[in-house]
Amino acid sequence: MQVRPMRACLTGMGLLLAACALAGAAAAAEPAAEGGEGAVVNWQAWKAGNDVAYIPSLQRGAANFVNYCSGCHSLKYVRWSRLGTDLQIPDKVLREQLLPADAKATDYIVASFPKADAENWFGKQPPDLSLEASLRGVDWIYRFLKGFYVDPTRPTGTNNLALEGAAMPAVLSSLEGVKAAVFADSAAGTTGKVVKHFETVSPGRLTPAEYDTFVRDTVNFLDYVSDQSQVERRSIGLWVVLFLLVFTAFAWLLKKEYWKDVH
Repeated sequence: MQVRPMRACLTGMGLLLAACALAGAAAAAEPAAEGGEGAVVNWQAWKAGNDVAYIPSLQRGAANFVNYCSGCHSLKYVRWSRLGTDLQIPDKVLREQLLPADAKATDYIVASFPKADAENWFGKQPPDLSLEASLRGVDWIYRFLKGFYVDPTRPTGTNNLALEGAAMPAVLSSLEGVKAAVFADSAAGTTGKVVKHFETVSPGRLTPAEYDTFVRDTVNFLDYVSDQSQVERRSIGLWVVLFLLVFTAFAWLLKKEYWKDVH
């Protein structure tokens, strides 16, 4: 398992200033690969396509959460020890690369950002993400993490396709890059904004494919934490269904044996 050694807190105000400074250059930017001239970006159909049983993806997603999300967001129903066991993370790696310096493995995963500071910065306390995948759905989270675009009218300098007026800034813009959205008029019967294409204002450290993998791993991890026993439950459920099918067959044969003389 590879885990980034650094633990970054959200740097919302710095990203806000960067996004606002870059907004004026959007008109001269080159079109991004996600859309083309004359086409529209069908962002409402973006799917996470995650596999919650794939351990390497969950391990990478855990590292992504610790490095980029845990500064503001908690997982108050998840213990570090359970995380390490389920994701097959060695105790040494868990302690050295994931666990906060003042935390124990038996602690729940809580944000390090003070509530008062969070409310001053964002206007509200960032939500706990323990049940976010169950509440919103994995596809919504996937669209949210890929849906930030430059909007100088917003206090954060950005907006989001999946959540209009999102208080959260584009904290992953250093990875994805900063992009502007070129909108078209909404057609009758459609919901949400119609995006003709995106224009890259400033590239990120990751390629589009790499960032997509980053988001999918993160969504996969949030899917896992929303129901930590789901893989085991589904596996047991399969055997239960098979047992019931076999039991039904035996019960039917027994019924025939008992009733053959009656008929």
